[in-house]
Amino acid sequence: VQLQASGGGLVQAGGSLRLSCTFSGFTFDDYSIGWYRQAPGKEREGVSCISSGDGSTYYIDSVQGRFTVSRDNARNTVYLQMNSLKPDDTAVYYCAAAPVPQTVVDAKYYDYWGQGTQVTVSS
Repeated sequence: VQLQASGGGLVQAGGSLRLSCTFSGFTFDDYSIGWYRQAPGKEREGVSCISSGDGSTYYIDSVQGRFTVSRDNARNTVYLQMNSLKPDDTAVYYCAAAPVPQTVVDAKYYDYWGQGTQVTVSS
């Protein structure tokens, strides 16, 4: 089982990035996919999730309206489009897979985690 996150980088405030998370080794359609982030000195937080069931989505309040999560089951890939980025969005972003049909925020439901990708937003 492997998850691979990519797409991070350095961007100015107000800019955009699109993160990708690709999967192999399990049935992608059976897993809800979450995005988490961890900034230096802060706890990891769940940013967004897209369900395996009906494709419903979840966002934390601080990214609502700026981030969009989507999935392409044919490509075993989930995307996190991040617009209007702010310096507070600076963190290492991780994707994770949970074998449940609904959106979940609690990290305990996630069985598989990818390595992180760094997002840095300059002011």
